[in-house]
Amino acid sequence: QVQLVESGGGLVQPGGSLRLSCTASEFTLAYYAIGWFRQAPGKEREGVSCIRRDGNSPNYADSVKGRFTISRDNAKNTAYLQMSSLKPEDTAVYYCAAVFAASRGSGCLGLNYAYWGQGTQVTVSS
Repeated sequence: QVQLVESGGGLVQPGGSLRLSCTASEFTLAYYAIGWFRQAPGKEREGVSCIRRDGNSPNYADSVKGRFTISRDNAKNTAYLQMSSLKPEDTAVYYCAAVFAASRGSGCLGLNYAYWGQGTQVTVSS
């Protein structure tokens, strides 16, 4: 069964760090662009970051720029979102998503992501 599974969420104090993982099963993540999204209670889902197949030129929402880092390890079929200097407003369910990219250098913004994980809760609170 094709699926993405997120892990690494939890409760952290403001200023703390977490690393989210997104592991693909039954498909090869190396052929896909990857995005991280989040949805806070009562708010619409928003894009957080995305990364191309080649791992270059990642994109970040302004709200997380300089604090979050997206990466991928194709050998492990896994993508990551390293989150640092966390703020209460980062509290949300975080989702990873993947979409097939024909070219290694194709951009990752504005795509119709086809596969989604089930989400992992991140709560930033003292």
